[in-house]
Amino acid sequence: MTIKQAILQAAEAFEKAGVPDPRIDAELILCHLTGLDRMSMLMQGATALTKEQEQRFSSLLLSRTRREPLQYLLGTQYFYGLPFQVDSRVLIPRQETETLCEWGISHLRRLTNPRALDLCTGSGAIAVTLKHECPHAAVTAADLSTDALEVASANARLNHADVRFVQGDLWEPVQNETFDLILSNPPYIPTLDCNTLQHEVMQEPRMALDGGADGLDFYRRIAQGAPMRLSPAGLIAVEVGIGEAQDVAALFENAGLCDVQIINDLYGVERIVSARRRSDNHV
Repeated sequence: MTIKQAILQAAEAFEKAGVPDPRIDAELILCHLTGLDRMSMLMQGATALTKEQEQRFSSLLLSRTRREPLQYLLGTQYFYGLPFQVDSRVLIPRQETETLCEWGISHLRRLTNPRALDLCTGSGAIAVTLKHECPHAAVTAADLSTDALEVASANARLNHADVRFVQGDLWEPVQNETFDLILSNPPYIPTLDCNTLQHEVMQEPRMALDGGADGLDFYRRIAQGAPMRLSPAGLIAVEVGIGEAQDVAALFENAGLCDVQIINDLYGVERIVSARRRSDNHV
């Protein structure tokens, strides 16, 4: 079987299985198998796959037609230009979350020796990106899941990012600390909606998706604890689900945070809610 034949076979199988972007997934799988970039792989379409590559191709083809997430099958997802190892223990980093990182990086670059916190770190994408882009910052990443922290720690090593990881329930592991920047992409999908998601998304960790009955459970807890965890000039920003920005902004305001802003992502969706600690708050 040649590379071209494998691409056509995979694309046809994926289309029948209802896989989104079947041709793209087919090409990505062949790039993974051959170790070639997309252009080189397409130019070598007449090259035959080795027996080992064919066996691996058949396995990946079957798994993807069963709607297993492509990122889990390939084991890697790029985020902010960096490679991240991903598997079923963590949420797959999304491009829209890069907006949150960009906002945080811009703030950290204005500070001297800042301290940053990534709540609900998952794969570690936010924390590792912050440290990679802002080496002068001391970055802490927290998560309840020990499995997620194992993946996040591996990603920090992969990207040579000196991130401190702590395990616990939201604010618990950092209850006596303050930070100049707090970022979080917490679970924000309403519980009932978790059962109607795309097949691939439903295979990601439920605890990384389920935000409670209205999707706002984590934001309530984040808002409640943020004033005590922010330094006097500290800023906080969270990613939110579609249609949640106004509600989260209200939670921040009611918690005593100020300068609450809503920021659109690359697609024009209200995706980030940011705020800062009032100068009269006491830690």
